[in-house]
Amino acid sequence: MPDFPAATPRSRVRVPLRFQDGYGVDAELVTFHGLADGQEHLAVVLGEPGPAVPLVRLHSECLTGDVFGSARCDCGPQLREAVERIADRGGVLLYLRQEGRGIGLYNKLDAYALQDRGLDTYEANAALGLPEDARDYTAAAQMLQALGIGSADLLSNNPDKAGQLRALGIDVRDRVPTGVFTTAHNVRYLRAKVLQTQHTLPLGELGLSELNAG
Repeated sequence: MPDFPAATPRSRVRVPLRFQDGYGVDAELVTFHGLADGQEHLAVVLGEPGPAVPLVRLHSECLTGDVFGSARCDCGPQLREAVERIADRGGVLLYLRQEGRGIGLYNKLDAYALQDRGLDTYEANAALGLPEDARDYTAAAQMLQALGIGSADLLSNNPDKAGQLRALGIDVRDRVPTGVFTTAHNVRYLRAKVLQTQHTLPLGELGLSELNAG
């Protein structure tokens, strides 16, 4: 078992969530003491606990997508989808303060400017002297353990999330794909995630069906 300090729940509060499309659900928001990175990450507990393995999503904060509805990424639609799917089954969404795959909001916007010149999302990070993906999910594992979750199905297209959680002692039973939320502004971004970091997105829907042969 990996050696990292335990976190503990700090507070719990019920909050009715309401989305612009009219969907609503009540959630329990949980804050924590002792998270490894010192950030104010949040657990959103949804649905009723049952005998099934809970559905869990690690959702990295995206101010532009989650709040302003930016079409340059798929974060806002993924958040909306995840809340409903988890509420239907029972589980937890971890809202992680890791803007821009961990590089921060200002750096993310700088990377956007480079993408406007033709770089993909990973090339833009590298051009800024930043890692392709700086996220570390130790705090996520702490949060799940503090909530008594040692085994989960992970709602994600990203194999790195499952790999890190397993290495941190969480039994990821299955990785459940999210929907595909393409726009004219984000299809190049989604293609880069498939090509660079092996996200499990349907290649044909992104104009990459020729890669199926590989």
